[in-house]
Amino acid sequence: MSAEVTVASLRADTADEHVQLSGEVNRASLQDNGSGRARSPEPSGLCIAKDIRGITAWLNDGAPGAPAPRELIEELSRRLIETGIPLERAAIFVALLHPDIAGCSTIWRRGQPVEIREAPYDLRRSEAVRIEPSIWVRQAGVPLRRRLDDGVGDEFPFLGELYRQGFTDYLTTPLHFTNGEIHAASWATRHQTGFTEADLASLTAVAPPLARLVEIRSLRRTEATLLETYIGRQASGRVLAGHIRRGDTESIHAAIWLSDLRGFTGLAERLPPQELTALLNSYFDCQVPTIEARGGEVLKFMGDGLLAIFPTAEGGTARVCIEALAAAREARARILAMHRNSTQVPFSLALHVGEVLYGNVGGGRRLDFTVIGPAINLAARLERLGRDLGRSVITSGVFSDLCGERLTSLGNHMLRDIRIEQPAFGLPEEGPMLGTNKRPA
Repeated sequence: MSAEVTVASLRADTADEHVQLSGEVNRASLQDNGSGRARSPEPSGLCIAKDIRGITAWLNDGAPGAPAPRELIEELSRRLIETGIPLERAAIFVALLHPDIAGCSTIWRRGQPVEIREAPYDLRRSEAVRIEPSIWVRQAGVPLRRRLDDGVGDEFPFLGELYRQGFTDYLTTPLHFTNGEIHAASWATRHQTGFTEADLASLTAVAPPLARLVEIRSLRRTEATLLETYIGRQASGRVLAGHIRRGDTESIHAAIWLSDLRGFTGLAERLPPQELTALLNSYFDCQVPTIEARGGEVLKFMGDGLLAIFPTAEGGTARVCIEALAAAREARARILAMHRNSTQVPFSLALHVGEVLYGNVGGGRRLDFTVIGPAINLAARLERLGRDLGRSVITSGVFSDLCGERLTSLGNHMLRDIRIEQPAFGLPEEGPMLGTNKRPA
């Protein structure tokens, strides 16, 4: 088979992708700043392109053998080079629906490991990023081609950096998603004469099938990210595995974390809404990272309250109680640091361990993935007791027996809706014993 095919035959083979190569190459060649510096010779009516039908078929088939971004860009670059394109650098940029990351770039350089860069939202708003070629292409929706010389950095500083690294030619192609979003792929070479018109036509033709594949994978990533963000890592894994029916629950053994911000109603009346929201976020930042670092999972935020569990399936009951208590101490220290910074955030945290029902509850078509059961009720009553006793951390007797250290007895207490008197314990560093009753034998 010939290594080159006409654009007409290539267009026929990729009709499902709606590729219009001649027009795209023309636009890629003509996108300049009016100086003529970046203009390359326009293709004739019949442009000769590399034979990339095998590459487009591979992309349309889901890129078998390249399931992750690193493998995808490595294998795609290798295949493009095999067609004769002098590719030295390739990158795929995709904007993300993520609470912390605005976008992600996967960058391949010949002879180097693939690099993945995550862009925070602040970086995306910076002036330096707003004048990047990929941003221009995402806004214009058409390819951008630049011959790299000593003046290209005046228009796009990033291209000036590539020129200083020895690159001679650069092309960015839009990746059009079916929902109207535009992302970008870029290609660069150090070849002395840059890309040929056949190279440009081939790289432009790759964009539509690449866009379809990247969109599908991005949707999967977004699905997993949003579920993990809103319902937790383990719960999201269960939902994605098909546990989505109402009443689909299982009994698990777990350490339970239930915390609350004392005096929140008064704070809500005194503070402006934005300041109150910032305070809540800072308060939860004192807890969530340490919970997750110790193997726990935050299930939900309930106004100013937080519910988390430390499942015992892997580490055993004693181990998760030790980890939960360590996380409680770390969270308490962080919240006390907020106090020292003149932000008064009195809180109470209850720790208990027991059997809970873990799964879907709800009504109609609205479900919640949560934990329920008597152990949760006891934790809620202990949290209220901690408020009354002026303790920031309070534990049940069962938890105290398993946590690996001697805690301070706070006495036995009758709790609302709990028939049996319950022993309670606190951290020794919080002060003298507040209870007078001894724990029953």
